[in-house]
Amino acid sequence: MIEQLLQISADSITHRFAGKASDWVAGYGPRILIAIVVFFIGQWIIRLLNRGLKKVLMAHHFNATLRPFLQNLFQILLQVLLMLALMQLLGIQMTLFAAVVGAFGVAAGLALSGTLQNFASGVLIILLKPFRVGDNIKTQGEEGTVAEIRLFYSVIKTYTNTTLIVPNGKLSNEVIFNLTREATRRIDISLKFKHEIPFEEVKARMEKVLAGADKMLKDPVVRIGIEKFDDAGYNVLLNVWTSSHGFQDAKMELNKCLLRELQPFFMKKGTG
Repeated sequence: MIEQLLQISADSITHRFAGKASDWVAGYGPRILIAIVVFFIGQWIIRLLNRGLKKVLMAHHFNATLRPFLQNLFQILLQVLLMLALMQLLGIQMTLFAAVVGAFGVAAGLALSGTLQNFASGVLIILLKPFRVGDNIKTQGEEGTVAEIRLFYSVIKTYTNTTLIVPNGKLSNEVIFNLTREATRRIDISLKFKHEIPFEEVKARMEKVLAGADKMLKDPVVRIGIEKFDDAGYNVLLNVWTSSHGFQDAKMELNKCLLRELQPFFMKKGTG
């Protein structure tokens, strides 16, 4: 008797579940299928619009720093609109959604405070412009060229052709050396010589090198002088200016020319 009652109860539960599942599929199945189709079509349209925006911004020579930032923001807004449209199709009430989003927002705000800081820092970088796309900067112990400024992070291509991803929050709180904001930079070279080597001869050889160095600027004026001295010898300091763009190439070329001109001189009389 008990087994029969249990069997009837199980059959009843199964029947009810099957009936409700059938009703749910009949009611929501078409909506879900339509939502899936709309999702993929929406993603295709978003990619199409994003490419269109990129072409428009490039055609109008829009600021290279703002361009990727605006594209990211535009894509996020479109994704939010698509999500709201899908919710409408599925019949999800907006009041319930607002309550869920509110609760989730508080939790996410606490958990993602660093991410929100990166976003705010990205906006500040765009507005205040401490650096722009194409600038050479030094940060986090690395030097490189700013390739992109995105919503939450910036992309820097280092001189060794590695990609450095730096959160915008780090960049807004760290000291940044912008190496190309000014049109010119100064090259400082300090060499030590023994007292047996006359300073006038060293200076003459340096001036000979500079006379043939087309990457070096004549203005501001070149300075060659004794930086300091001690019992072992003296240091000659060379200050010469060059263009900020191509600074490393100009410095290495100058070092090579100085070595070629001064090396025989050193081999005869020595340096400290």
